[in-house]
Amino acid sequence: MTATAVAVIIAGALIAGAVLAWPRTRRTVTTPAERAVHTTLHTASLAAIPLRGGLTEESAEEAAPHLRILTGAEALGITDPEGELLAWDGAHGDLADRLTAAAQRAVDGERRVLDTDTGANSRRILIAQPLLIDTGAVGVLGIVVIGQPEPGMLGALAEVARYVVGQLELAELDASRARLDRAEVRALRAQISPHFIYNALNTIASFVRTDPSRARELILEFADFTRYSFRTAGEFTVLADELTNIDRYLALERARFGDALQVRLQIAPEVLSVVLPFLALQPLVENAVRHGLAPRPGGGTVSIIAIDEGTDCVISVEDDGVGMDAELLRSGALDAVETGRRTTGPESAHVGLANVDDRLRAAFGNDYGLVVETARGAGTKVSMRVPKFRAGIQV
Repeated sequence: MTATAVAVIIAGALIAGAVLAWPRTRRTVTTPAERAVHTTLHTASLAAIPLRGGLTEESAEEAAPHLRILTGAEALGITDPEGELLAWDGAHGDLADRLTAAAQRAVDGERRVLDTDTGANSRRILIAQPLLIDTGAVGVLGIVVIGQPEPGMLGALAEVARYVVGQLELAELDASRARLDRAEVRALRAQISPHFIYNALNTIASFVRTDPSRARELILEFADFTRYSFRTAGEFTVLADELTNIDRYLALERARFGDALQVRLQIAPEVLSVVLPFLALQPLVENAVRHGLAPRPGGGTVSIIAIDEGTDCVISVEDDGVGMDAELLRSGALDAVETGRRTTGPESAHVGLANVDDRLRAAFGNDYGLVVETARGAGTKVSMRVPKFRAGIQV
């Protein structure tokens, strides 16, 4: 395949291939053009896999052979923005050191740099192509060609560089999203009610004198609850683990409220392994107890229900407490079931719910936010719909 053909394929088929809808029925690829497109797309996908983790020595070494095939070069090297060599693939390894100097010039000038080496038997040219994003260069792609490079070769290099930059930008978006998720989880942890912690410790202290055995049980529940709530592993969890931690929370609250707090669970076994954002249910249950039942004389019941609805799991937390004004809810951050409209800004009485709503939408799309049904004196029901499977979402 000529360098010109590679440039045309990358410029056209690679970009269009991102939105290409392949037919459901397989057919044999017969023409040379079809085979070339298929091969190029496959090679590009192999290069994309490591690059989606960012530009490191490991990812560069894994991607370099595939990128060299795409450019049609004799050899290919990748450097970081400072010109330090991350990977080299192909022959002419004696030119690897020269790539450092060429890469630094390419980064400084934000343009392609050619470095000619005239040997006894051949005229080798090292071409350094900077990998440019809006904020500057994130690295350099260098290739070695014999003789004067054809326009098609230079075009192929430019297109491959753009492709690499696109993958690195996606990697940064993934990293930014992960950082945001971690920040939101930290914020949610900070919203775990200090009143609950204070009341739980007071309740445990009261049992130390009257029922030491019960006090020891509650201390273990409290320790396990805090250990789970402040864990550092992952932004997602499975429903079974979330329910286990909620059971710890409710055990501590039942010790304080006694018979005034009743709990009803209705969980379909087949949805226990469903993945959802970490601490997605805790704020719902805490708000039901703290703002729904605690102000109501005589307390009430919290119902936690999880049902299987085909491709989704629907989870709801409902209380028969004091409820809240629907107009107040509409001015908050959650979807009122009567209007179905998106609103902004959480009410202080429902800290944490807007956080959960945003995290659900970020993970699964806008069809998966929280839905609230409430009225004064009629209790509150908060529901979420979670897909039973979503590519890229795992514990």
